Amino acid sequence: MLNQKSFQEVLERFSTIEFDETFDIIVAIANGGIVPAGIINQRLLLDIQILKINFKDENQKPRYAEPKLLHPIDFDFKNKNILLVDDRIKSGSTIILAKELLKEAALIKTFAVNGNADYALYNEMCFRFPWSIN
Repeated sequence: MLNQKSFQEVLERFSTIEFDETFDIIVAIANGGIVPAGIINQRLLLDIQILKINFKDENQKPRYAEPKLLHPIDFDFKNKNILLVDDRIKSGSTIILAKELLKEAALIKTFAVNGNADYALYNEMCFRFPWSIN
């Protein structure tokens, strides 16, 4: 069983993270990035858009051979500064696809609750997120 962080512990990390750039929009990778994007947006107060990419199931096992876009992008991102948000970034394959899809943006910085990102609250072994119901 994965260990779990308390919601309060994770929220404290969210409240102290500093962003060096100014962003135009937050793009959440569905489904994992939606809750973190909402929490970040309480500070940044930006438009949130959803990028529907899927690769792994709820147990973090690959669902497809590689990440795939499940729904066409239906928002304007060209020449915008984007904060790209996901819950965890480990292999980076989902983020690589997302960056390729959004390559006409002016700037893309990544955020993860846990993992290898420009901005990350943690970078450690996988743990259960306090908002997870599985």
